[in-house]
Amino acid sequence: MTKINTSLHSSRRKSRKAHHSAPSSVRRVIMSAPLSKELREKHNVRAIPIRKDDEVIITRGSNKGREGKVTSVYRLKYVIHVERVVREKSSGASVPLGINASNVVITKLKIDKDREDIIARIAKGREIAKSKKSTSA
Repeated sequence: MTKINTSLHSSRRKSRKAHHSAPSSVRRVIMSAPLSKELREKHNVRAIPIRKDDEVIITRGSNKGREGKVTSVYRLKYVIHVERVVREKSSGASVPLGINASNVVITKLKIDKDREDIIARIAKGREIAKSKKSTSA
């Protein structure tokens, strides 16, 4: 059987190295989060790279069900920080808890011109794929 994508490696060691030494531009795409059902219907997009000021609900872990605005996207650590999701240190200071982008659902997008273009591009690709599927079936 031939490889589907020749630019990716199937070796565990090389895949891990590629993941952990990925540049910021690639990390942005890796840190995509699914959209809520309403947004998915509205924009015809399943997931989008997460961004500061998006509003999210945490769907996994001990903070499941908590919602808030994304305060920072920490690409170096592959985590996001959500408003009011903090932990108290022994000194009394509060530190934001890092949450994996795949463990949240985006409920409200911060939309500007660039984000609109990205959504339109993804939706267009989905339409083309859907039309190809219906013509071949």
